Amino acid sequence: MADLVVSDVTKAFGEKTVLQDVSIRIQDHELVSLLGVSGGGKTTLFNVISGLLTPDRGQVLLDGEDITGIPGKVSYMLQKDLLLPYRTVEDNVALPLVIGGMKKKEARQKVAPYFEEFGLLGTEKKYPAQLSGGMRQRAALLRTYLFSDRLALLDEPFSALDTLTKRAMHRWYLDVMEQIHLSTIFITHDIDEAVLLSDRIYILGGKPGRIVDEIRIEEPRPRQNDFQLTDRFLFYKKRILQTIEETEE
Repeated sequence: MADLVVSDVTKAFGEKTVLQDVSIRIQDHELVSLLGVSGGGKTTLFNVISGLLTPDRGQVLLDGEDITGIPGKVSYMLQKDLLLPYRTVEDNVALPLVIGGMKKKEARQKVAPYFEEFGLLGTEKKYPAQLSGGMRQRAALLRTYLFSDRLALLDEPFSALDTLTKRAMHRWYLDVMEQIHLSTIFITHDIDEAVLLSDRIYILGGKPGRIVDEIRIEEPRPRQNDFQLTDRFLFYKKRILQTIEETEE
């Protein structure tokens, strides 16, 4: 299980306060999106949650454990896949286990069963340059999962993909989340993507950044194929756009 509670987090860099009293919660098996304009503090919040930054005030709890400022408790995937070009896909995926002290041969055996589950069967001995963009992202997501199998922080993981590949990756990721019972926090600038994927959406706005709205998407995941054509989809999208615009005025 993964139950994350971020309580009253404030973070400043010098004289500039980036986050002010930010509180969010992600419950087991949820996909929660974080929306807001560029420079609003979303990545700083991810760095606090992942333990890469220690907040000036506030606390991060994972399943009741205080992980504030402690890295290695949750997995974190940046926008770029960051696969090592000189390592095979198999060895890229196994990297978290090797860093954790596991022998390379044992790590390869450990990751082998996941290749079919993540749609990567047959790519084990290939190199990243031999994979499509979508397959590279699958490999990067598998590596992220193996770093920590409870909670994944994904920073715009699909933004570099074309529209059709992105839609296919959305469906695939939701299927994988269901199979491996993973909780996810998702940074995106794409409102459509957030509404299509999320159980809940937090909107981070203002300077310093603060949570200005929380929106629960009532439709079950995965959404119907025509959901983007419905009045309900437009309702969510208009509410988000209006909130962001009001915040930036």
